[in-house]
Amino acid sequence: MLRPTASARPAATAALVEDEAALLARVAAGDRGRPLEELYRRYEARLYGLGLRLLSDQGLAEELVQETFVRLWQQAHRFDPARGSVGSFLFAIARRLAVDLWRRPSSRPFEPEPQDQPASSDPVENLIQGLTIRDALQTLSPHHRQVLELYLLEDRKQSDIAELLGLPLGTVKTRAYYALRAFKLALQERGIHA
Repeated sequence: MLRPTASARPAATAALVEDEAALLARVAAGDRGRPLEELYRRYEARLYGLGLRLLSDQGLAEELVQETFVRLWQQAHRFDPARGSVGSFLFAIARRLAVDLWRRPSSRPFEPEPQDQPASSDPVENLIQGLTIRDALQTLSPHHRQVLELYLLEDRKQSDIAELLGLPLGTVKTRAYYALRAFKLALQERGIHA
């Protein structure tokens, strides 16, 4: 079997992105059947993996997948293909939900806080830290930032990134390595030690 050429891969990826955008447009138009099922088939395993990694609980990971698709169905009209892919939109929903699930008291085992521990951090400090992290990310080259965002924010495997960008796997691995290294250095320069 012949493998597609590097120039054919971006065309296939673009077709996949357009196909997913069309599926989500059908969901937004009220079609609750096949389009939503197809998107579920494509993303359920990756969302479940994200849930396990973020929440460390199989039940919560399953709940994250289910609730993500409920929200996708409810918010499909908000998707703008000019701002990103369906995958980016879906993982943004999932990350917000993961935070909500983790904050929910019934999601965590009861462990009384030790009396000598300081209270949880200030929301303003969290916001400042988030802006600092975003600033550090912006210092990366566009190629490194693109790979890092796909790897960390969309939870994609390096082989998926290579296929998506039409790059050799070795190139993606090299970019991911140097992107993580540069990102860590940029964070350290801003007083955040990862």
